[in-house]
Amino acid sequence: MTYARAGVDVSQVRKSHEALARLLESTFKTRKGKLGHPVFPIGHYAGLVDLNDGRVLSLHTDNVGTKVIIAQMMRKYDTVGIDCVAMCANDLICTGAEPISFLDYLAMAKHDRRIVDQIAVGLVEGAKQAGMAIVGGETAIVPDLLSRDPGLDLVGMAAGICKRKDLVLGDEIRNGDALVGVASSGIHSNGLTLARKILLREYKLKENVPELGRSFGEELLEPTQIYVKPVLEVTRRLEVHGLAHITGGAFAKLDRIVGQARLGADIEQPPPTPGIFRIIQKRGRVSDREMYRTFNMGVGFVVICPQRAEDAVIRLFLRHGHNAFGLGRVQKKRGIRVKDKFIS
Repeated sequence: MTYARAGVDVSQVRKSHEALARLLESTFKTRKGKLGHPVFPIGHYAGLVDLNDGRVLSLHTDNVGTKVIIAQMMRKYDTVGIDCVAMCANDLICTGAEPISFLDYLAMAKHDRRIVDQIAVGLVEGAKQAGMAIVGGETAIVPDLLSRDPGLDLVGMAAGICKRKDLVLGDEIRNGDALVGVASSGIHSNGLTLARKILLREYKLKENVPELGRSFGEELLEPTQIYVKPVLEVTRRLEVHGLAHITGGAFAKLDRIVGQARLGADIEQPPPTPGIFRIIQKRGRVSDREMYRTFNMGVGFVVICPQRAEDAVIRLFLRHGHNAFGLGRVQKKRGIRVKDKFIS
């Protein structure tokens, strides 16, 4: 089984993104010399615009994806709001920006106050963890657009701010830099289409799984870790050359960071594979390459720093309650490799 066979062809999506970026960047000239002029090409984790006072506004939008289908099947909606915030906040901090404001967009096939209230609980919890204010949002009832009962889609939009001199864009990455991984809390919010296709062929969502100590539904709904506080501290206190949120595209997405410096990365010491990923790989007969291109495999975030700062970075995350560990090194050879296997 592959992500493409499950319905999500990441390589085709990437090609579409590249073509779309070229078209969208033609709008940059509309702000040339004005407040809000873009300061970096499309393709990083967030869009960056100049505020003309030495600061940059960082902008990002994302959604929870098909994780909402698991919430629907479990009739449990109080955690997907955390995921929605996490998908935005964790991307904003990859530029060195501090997340400050959040908006949500909730589309539903029909209005259900109970579901709305539960989603709001998660949004509030996520925003508190990320240190953001939720300043508004939109709810749309679109029965002709969403057919699943109760059909819904949850999208977040967030803004962050950073001094221009403190931006972390990947251009300072050097050969030999350390890759520090930070543990995920599970599957997070990516690869759920492939996970569902594999798991639901032979398991029931509420079935208890001894290897996991709970049901698949509970495991898949575990909220995405929010890394804002430790990442902001590590960028302020230590030398950091690059930051990567391991989400869509998983470890292949590291190429957009180390690629800024025309380098590659070798993940030589990935952590032990968490149970949920072992089950998915075994039941779906998924290759190692496909797993590391689709899932976080126990690593939710990566910090790229000089080797001399590696131990200090790990200690800082541990103080914040996040398990961190050495993953590998930046290399001269382009591309991303996991245990000597080329993935991107």
